[in-house]
Amino acid sequence: MQQAAQIYQKTQQATTSPRQLEARLLLKAAHRLEDVNNDEALDRNAMRDALAYNKKIWTLFVTAVTEEDSPLPKNIRENIANLGIFVFKQTRAAEGRMDKSVLGSLISINREIAGGLRG
Repeated sequence: MQQAAQIYQKTQQATTSPRQLEARLLLKAAHRLEDVNNDEALDRNAMRDALAYNKKIWTLFVTAVTEEDSPLPKNIRENIANLGIFVFKQTRAAEGRMDKSVLGSLISINREIAGGLRG
């Protein structure tokens, strides 16, 4: 059964557009952050993991839009890079204080960008 699920997942990934994949990654990051945010007790390890995953996704986005061969218009690239800087600052703040109060803004940003990517 698990092998069938893996085959389905590989097929789905092969047929997914880059925009859809990016949206899924952002939503996955948002869900992980949301799980931490919704827990009554602070699970520091879960929070670190969720923030690290989100930072990894945003590092990929910022790197992609700052490449010279990025096909996106300059203003969109600049907006995404600026959002990335904000995400990195919020992440650093959350990591340093283990403060869940900044997670809401990260979750919202991820969901909004994912919605835009989905069309």
